[in-house]
Amino acid sequence: MAEDFSKAVDDGLKFSKRLYFGKDRAVSPPKQPPSMDKATSCAFLPTAPMVYAVISDPGIVDNPDIPSYQPHVHGRCDPPALIPLTMNRVELQVDCYMDTAFIRVSGSWRVHCIKGSKSCGCRVAIPMGEQGSILGVEVDVNGKSYHTQLSQLEDDKEMEKMTHVEGGFLRVKPHIFTLTTPQVNGGANISIKMSWSQKLSYSNGNFSLNVPFTFPEYVIPPGKKYLKKEKIQLNVNSGVGTEVSCKTASHSLKELRGISQVGKLGFLYEADVLNWSNTDFNFSYTVSSSHTHGAVLVQSPPMHDIDQREIFSVYLLPGNEQSRKVFRRDVVFVVDISGSMQGKPLDDVKNVLSAALSKLHPEDSFCIIAFNGQTFLSSTSMKSATKEAVERAIEWIGINLIAGGDTDILPPLTQAIEMLSNTRGSFPIIFLVTDGSVQDERQICDAMKNRLTEAGPIAPRIYTFGIGTFCNHYFLRMLAMIGRGQYDAAYDIDLVESRMQNLFTRASSVILSNIAVETLDDLDDVEVFPSHIPDLSSESPLTVSGRFRGKFPSTLKVKGLLPDMSNIEIDLKLQDAKDITLDKICTKGQIELLTAQAWYGDNKQLEDKVAKLSMQTNVVSEYTRMVILHTELSGSQEASKKSRTNVTRDSEKLMLLPTLSVGFGNLVATAENIPPGSEEQKLPEAAEIFVRAASSCCGAIWNRCCCMACIQCCSKVNPQCATVFTQLFTGLACAGCINCCAFCWRGCCGGDGGS
Repeated sequence: MAEDFSKAVDDGLKFSKRLYFGKDRAVSPPKQPPSMDKATSCAFLPTAPMVYAVISDPGIVDNPDIPSYQPHVHGRCDPPALIPLTMNRVELQVDCYMDTAFIRVSGSWRVHCIKGSKSCGCRVAIPMGEQGSILGVEVDVNGKSYHTQLSQLEDDKEMEKMTHVEGGFLRVKPHIFTLTTPQVNGGANISIKMSWSQKLSYSNGNFSLNVPFTFPEYVIPPGKKYLKKEKIQLNVNSGVGTEVSCKTASHSLKELRGISQVGKLGFLYEADVLNWSNTDFNFSYTVSSSHTHGAVLVQSPPMHDIDQREIFSVYLLPGNEQSRKVFRRDVVFVVDISGSMQGKPLDDVKNVLSAALSKLHPEDSFCIIAFNGQTFLSSTSMKSATKEAVERAIEWIGINLIAGGDTDILPPLTQAIEMLSNTRGSFPIIFLVTDGSVQDERQICDAMKNRLTEAGPIAPRIYTFGIGTFCNHYFLRMLAMIGRGQYDAAYDIDLVESRMQNLFTRASSVILSNIAVETLDDLDDVEVFPSHIPDLSSESPLTVSGRFRGKFPSTLKVKGLLPDMSNIEIDLKLQDAKDITLDKICTKGQIELLTAQAWYGDNKQLEDKVAKLSMQTNVVSEYTRMVILHTELSGSQEASKKSRTNVTRDSEKLMLLPTLSVGFGNLVATAENIPPGSEEQKLPEAAEIFVRAASSCCGAIWNRCCCMACIQCCSKVNPQCATVFTQLFTGLACAGCINCCAFCWRGCCGGDGGS
């Protein structure tokens, strides 16, 4: 959990007070922030790439350069404390291609808090921006090298043989990726390279980028102030060959004139600093055009590509015309109010619903369908969005949207389709919000596909929004693709309101519908992602990518329907894509869509295709696992790194990270109405000690009738009762439980277990 991580850092900072840096005040350790309390339970989550010493044994904490007297500490840290390491150097490189940014951070950290004769694990933590996706981490230390790689591990026995290491995405805060390296000696310097991709935000013709780059004061190396190297390099390629201009920047970037061309920009920031960056790296730029425009990019596949068909991408930008007309909307909000939505998730959904209703125009119409095991309608028919109707609907939301009951998605969706079946001259939208998974998801997709096929010239669009990790996000993605809408999610419940509002803004600002790309069908062996092209919104670009064989035309026609129900044709010219890695830009979206199709059709061939594509591009998928490869460096470091690509699995040691994927929903959690973002309830502290002891010494029979039965009982009562019962059961320990008592003595009293 994110709170556990933050608490571990808080504990680590307290341990760092033991470090002695000399008598001179100029070499005193940096100022430590105030201790964490309930109001700041995640105060110590990383706001920039960070590295931490993992402290299980407090006795190893000391300055490796100036050893000092350290009082002996009994016991161990469980869970381990995390001491932030000091940073010696950092470099940020950002490449923005079309609507995607690729970020690489390299730096050097020092294990400044561990005795020179001791060692500890080091945890790397990487906070990522908008829709971030980890691509890889490389660590060089003590003549050893560690780097991540994706592997298709289908054999459980193969995984059991591997060393399992801590890491993955933090629960509740899944945009933070972590991994732990094996033992590193005190005083060692660690060189780390990390890379990830993230989406650029778009609004009114402006692209913006935010990279977490706020380093806390306590990563500044202690000692007399000296200048340290900080470097940021930024490259922008709009992909459409039109003028690009910088709008804002958080750091003092200097434009590189030799690089900048039409549609491209290059910037550099390089400085010797006393203090590391204390603000995130923000950058925004404008792609000049007041009307809808775009380009077609074509590229040959890389030599190692498993698919040797040509790559194409059709890229549409809505432009920044402020007075453009949007479609008249008929919106049905389908909202999950099952028991798991209790509290913040449902409160945030209510806030977004109220705000969305207030932004509808009087000529728009709406209805709200709340569902759990039953359905509840705000009205039996679509209502015009007059001021009075909106006020009544907001009042209805406050009274009727109360969490409780099961989850049943098909009936409200069917009812929404029926309510929109007679719309004419408007843009029908179904906006589905849920945090759960149901058994009939494939049947729901089938039913929606059949109903939408029977619809008129503008079939209802289905926009889906998933909350937490218990819902089947691939079902929601598939449903959105069938309905030519869009999908979004908030794994972090703190982001529900902002991300849901963003999705509704895109849904309500469509400027071009029924989009079709001509001449694609004339190509050989063509594959298009997504297969059902969604509409173009004034609040986001549209990318259609794919593979083909044959000769691509120099001009492509895109047809669509405007809000006044007139047709339009847009000519897109073929652009030079030699500086853009199309395969990397398009891969993440293709993997997600292919995974949704593989789930929907239960297609093993598609699963295998996704796994190969994932391993080829280092983009995480449901069918691959991330492993850490450990290599002993020999000879020159550069020669060793070059040889990595030819190293076989047998010559390296593999360590397995926890799964990074979100899975295909959790029916059990949905049935039990477990709230999103929660975990299994933790046992009271005294009972937890007893659990660890009993689980290691009681056999299967005793587990059923003795210690484990008592433990399960303790877990259901309050902490005071748990303590009393635990002491009682420990005193009356059954045969084979002597080790339990010894464990409790060591854990609770700090004894050596011999008494």
